[in-house]
Amino acid sequence: MTQETGVTAVAHVIQLAVAPVFLLSAIGAMLTVMTNRLARIVDRARTVERELGQRGTAPDATVIADMASLSRRAKLIHRAITLCTVTALLICAVIAVLFLGAFLNVDASGIIGVLFVVAMLAFFLGLLLFLREIFLATATVRIGILHVPTPPATPGGNGA
Repeated sequence: MTQETGVTAVAHVIQLAVAPVFLLSAIGAMLTVMTNRLARIVDRARTVERELGQRGTAPDATVIADMASLSRRAKLIHRAITLCTVTALLICAVIAVLFLGAFLNVDASGIIGVLFVVAMLAFFLGLLLFLREIFLATATVRIGILHVPTPPATPGGNGA
């Protein structure tokens, strides 16, 4: 009978661990999105620097502003990635403590609760920083068609 109770306890812990595992999957997806954004920011900064080097002239105010914006965005997304990674680590700790508590027959509910709340706070802050980076990116976006002079309309034509 004892073995059956032990197996039942482990099965129950596995059931409890399923939700945090799904949460880890979601955090992993967010980390993928964030690292892709960081890569795009770095690529853009390198392109601007390369263009400046090829021109051989001092950067103008627009280029300096662009580089400052890219730097700020990179810092924000880096912090967001750090917080989301901390969240994933804390969720892993929650899962580990769940199993340790079951195997050692110890009430670890307080530790689990604290770890989970701290994990959610870290995730919340990471998402806020991610949102801030998106706001900064959209505030500085320039859509190419708006900066290209429009050709004059042809007389008697439909513009096509």
